[in-house]
Amino acid sequence: MIVCCGEALIDMIPSLDRSGEQTFKPHAGGAVFNTAIALGRLGVRSDFLSGISTDLFGKILLGELHKSNVATDLVQLSDRPTTLAFVELTDGHATYVFYDENTAGRMLDPNDLPTIPQAAKAMYFGGISLINEPAADFYLALAMRESRRRVIVADPNIRANFISNEKRYRARLDNLIACVDILKVSDEDLDWIVPGPLTQIEKAKALRERGPEVVVLTRGSAGACAFFGDDKMVEVAVKKVKVADTVGAGDTFNAGFLADLANNHLLDRSRIKTIEAGDLTRALEHGAKVAAITVSRPGANPPWAHEIE
Repeated sequence: MIVCCGEALIDMIPSLDRSGEQTFKPHAGGAVFNTAIALGRLGVRSDFLSGISTDLFGKILLGELHKSNVATDLVQLSDRPTTLAFVELTDGHATYVFYDENTAGRMLDPNDLPTIPQAAKAMYFGGISLINEPAADFYLALAMRESRRRVIVADPNIRANFISNEKRYRARLDNLIACVDILKVSDEDLDWIVPGPLTQIEKAKALRERGPEVVVLTRGSAGACAFFGDDKMVEVAVKKVKVADTVGAGDTFNAGFLADLANNHLLDRSRIKTIEAGDLTRALEHGAKVAAITVSRPGANPPWAHEIE
């Protein structure tokens, strides 16, 4: 089982009404939520750990998790409001404005960490849940506590415009990176985490030196690569598709990548340390295949297992 730990929110997606005026339509979303949904649809046993509201939007979020076969035993319910993210699409590329003050997802107590089921072989962290306190400290404490027992995976999915205290966020991210086994970053994330004139390959290798056994780098249409072992690297191309938008692309890539590792019994701390090039290549290809389907249709709508060729 993979436990996905992080935000669930409502994406307010722009659309046009019958008169041609722009409106916003609510869609269940959030980076970690999207990955959990995708894992469930791919047939991987997954559980979701987050703070979710009992309000109208929270009920939508829980309903979508259940429809995609994601367990919600670890969800912490609250009467606080649901986080909202208003999405702006420019040439299919999504940017976000978040409304997250005093929400159910944000107000998790780092002094009240849940017990994780023994069946959980891996835990996945990421998204805006790593930015704002106290939830950010909750997730960091949880990752650090569980890092000796399970495979820890993280995708920071940097939203620079949402970070109010960069110094504290960078310190928290450094602590998280030091305890993860698999770190996934986009090219934009990489340049933010490791600023300066180094090449992307040099920056990715620098991240590996901070602790992760595997660093996965996604580069949009340029494909994806992974750095592992004794200065080794593998890379794969992505299938060319007509892009509707990029909402949820990275999140579903992560799900496809992790699903392949899980299905091949590689989500084990000892096996990650000795993972081979062929295993990573296959997992990257599966992640790219899943993401290609997602970007070909509007919104974060991950494919089901039967849709994967």
